[in-house]
Amino acid sequence: MKTISLPALNALWRLLGVLLLGFVLAGCSGRVELLASVPEADANEVIAALINQGIDASKISGKEGMVGVRVPANQSARAVDTLRVMGLPRERFAGMGEVFRKDGLISSPVEERARYLYALSQDLSATLSRIDGVLFARVHLVLPERGSGGEAPTPASAAVFIKHRAEANLEALQPQVRRLVTNSIPGLTSERVSTVLVPSTVALPESSASPSNVMGVRVEAGSIWSLFALLVVFVLIAAAAAGAGVYWFLRRSGRIATAPDDRAPPAP
Repeated sequence: MKTISLPALNALWRLLGVLLLGFVLAGCSGRVELLASVPEADANEVIAALINQGIDASKISGKEGMVGVRVPANQSARAVDTLRVMGLPRERFAGMGEVFRKDGLISSPVEERARYLYALSQDLSATLSRIDGVLFARVHLVLPERGSGGEAPTPASAAVFIKHRAEANLEALQPQVRRLVTNSIPGLTSERVSTVLVPSTVALPESSASPSNVMGVRVEAGSIWSLFALLVVFVLIAAAAAGAGVYWFLRRSGRIATAPDDRAPPAP
């Protein structure tokens, strides 16, 4: 009866394991980190926007509760353009608590005034950036200052700059924006508030490849090779399971030869 040597069978198992590992790594490779160390809420918003544009984005865990976002390498350029057009991730603004955080140092009146102006500007910019369609918002403030030698104090004023999506009609919201800024600054009147609304002229990038059908399943172009690698891994796992069954059967039937060192010593 023809037998199979155990070393040859072990070599076959090792080769199968190397192939399996290679295809697993192939399925996981080809992705680049688009964002790193961002809050999970911002990452979820970014992933939703990218998926809506047909980009296969995924989330990875980071340090200190932060997360990252990965995309296929061949979709990274379009992902960057998409986030730039959509104004994502959203800009983070410093609140009053962060600006006036106690650090043990005594600040001068000029420094305190500068901090106060910056904190007010940050708070108003953060509020305006939450309006639907706003990509970028900034508020520049001038607070009243006492004039020297009996001169009248400089009146308070504010300048609001908003960049928004082209399809968003923010002209109708100008009175509300003026009212918001006016009521947020003591001594400010609506006549001293100027608003500049600039529509974005950059359009969302178009997909360079349309989705394909693989065995009746609709798959994005950037995910075809990942799907192929996963299918190969599945086939190799099935082959390994079948090989284990054959090995068990051959060993039970005595058709697998044992290595000379593994044989039992002859009885005395």
